[in-house]
Amino acid sequence: MSKINIQRQVSRSDIEADGIFDLPIWEKEVSTFPWRYDASETCYFLEGDVVVTPDGGTPVRMGQGDRVTFPAGMSCTWEIREPVKKHYRFF
Repeated sequence: MSKINIQRQVSRSDIEADGIFDLPIWEKEVSTFPWRYDASETCYFLEGDVVVTPDGGTPVRMGQGDRVTFPAGMSCTWEIREPVKKHYRFF
């Protein structure tokens, strides 16, 4: 199974070129919950501090300014440490 792909502090011009700011926004309060990706997701964090731990894997921390791709088929646990606001797209 593929790993979480994270690009730290992506430039605004790169994000605009990808059309990220035209995508829907997802928001979530501080919480912890399990999640399974039926499709791949690419997202861009506008706000938040999150640790995502793939089942049997290493925790990955992400937050504001990061562009992240989660692989289809991955099961994980989300730990939202500061409220999240992100643009997202499933494919």
